[in-house]
Amino acid sequence: MLTELQIKNFKAWKDTGKVRLAPLTVIFGTNSSGKSSIGHLLQALKQTVQLSDRKRALHLGDENSAIDLGTFADCLHGHDLQQRMEFSLRWRLDPPMTVKNAFNSKEAFRGSDLRLRSVLRADKQEQPTTEQFEYELVDKEQVILHATHTAKALDCEPLRLVHAQGRKWPVEAPEKFYRFADRTLLRYQNADFLADFALRTEQMLERIFFLGPLREPPRRVYQWSGDTQPDVGARGQFAIAALLAATAQDRKLNRGHKQKTFRFDEFIARWLRDLGVIDSFVVHSVAKGRKEYEVLVKTHPNAHEVRLTDVGFGVSQVLPALVQAFYAPAGSTVWMEQPEIHLHPMAQSNLADVFISAVQSYEASAPRNMQLIIETHSEHFLARLQRRVAEEVIPAEDVAIYFVNRKGVAADMEALRLDMFGDIENWPENFFGDEMGDITARTTAALNRQDHVDGKAKP
Repeated sequence: MLTELQIKNFKAWKDTGKVRLAPLTVIFGTNSSGKSSIGHLLQALKQTVQLSDRKRALHLGDENSAIDLGTFADCLHGHDLQQRMEFSLRWRLDPPMTVKNAFNSKEAFRGSDLRLRSVLRADKQEQPTTEQFEYELVDKEQVILHATHTAKALDCEPLRLVHAQGRKWPVEAPEKFYRFADRTLLRYQNADFLADFALRTEQMLERIFFLGPLREPPRRVYQWSGDTQPDVGARGQFAIAALLAATAQDRKLNRGHKQKTFRFDEFIARWLRDLGVIDSFVVHSVAKGRKEYEVLVKTHPNAHEVRLTDVGFGVSQVLPALVQAFYAPAGSTVWMEQPEIHLHPMAQSNLADVFISAVQSYEASAPRNMQLIIETHSEHFLARLQRRVAEEVIPAEDVAIYFVNRKGVAADMEALRLDMFGDIENWPENFFGDEMGDITARTTAALNRQDHVDGKAKP
């Protein structure tokens, strides 16, 4: 689970500052304020990890990538190629990591968190190259072990790296934005743990999943050949395949500790009903032995079953959000943009309950430890979330809320202080528009019109 991030000189962000990430993190903001670009950077980091080319510091993307960020100049704040782009990620390790001193059996370094900080600059071809990255093994707020890698040096403290005999060659340049070259590690007798740092980074980024704001429209028939999808896809295109795979694997979940468990498809169907968008939901094959499946729904108890294409658009748009929140492997981070799109206000409120359940759900008698980062414009979602904090359904410390706004050319992220009673102590000006101004203006207009009507009514 990600616990903190900081980004400098990336697109609209001069500096995000240190951003605390909770199990349920919610980001509000004005249009084109820069909030989505944070998720886009995480997508670029993930696709860089998956790239076979170790020399490319950051895979900005192409037409075949999950995200295409354009050129490196496009990514830099102010498009200034003299700037350094910097990002820092901290995440909780599961299990915690212990580094033993190969030359002193009594000395070991154990941490529950790992922090990676990377600095990228433009090379002569205006491509991103890694100038430096560093790792910190952290226990609570204490740095236990620190390692820094540049193009010319590799340093570690307080554990001292010992050169291997006869291997005095120079260090290799960093690979990607986080890796130590194998040849560099071979220079030392006790640097194997640095490869573990890189492996933990890969594992963390592989467990981040994304759902964009525009989902595919519903189909009359869906194809599924029995394969297991890694996720529902950025446009939700694999939501039905993922649901069928989880059901075929007999995955069962519940909404919280000691609550009743349900088979995956039943679990999702119950949440769709509780959202208030349908009464029932079922997926079945068109014919025995076929790979085609249809989704049938009832909008209310006495209605006939119809295909997903024949009901309101909101059902097909929220379905991928529900499936992804519970389909992703335990310990994953799911970033969603506008999951409430096309939902009516009551369903938007109920969606907050879905996501609270997602971070509290259990599978196989173990907590799933999920993290959801939600970009939303819904005040109904926020109001329900505040209510659930006040009702002690979810602790305030398990929620982080941010408001993003543009101040000139740079984006600004303000942390909203949510207390144990669900109140926001520092409500931003015009957070959801000038509601009080609208009420005042409407009341004034009504009084003026009433005076005008009364004046005409006098003999």
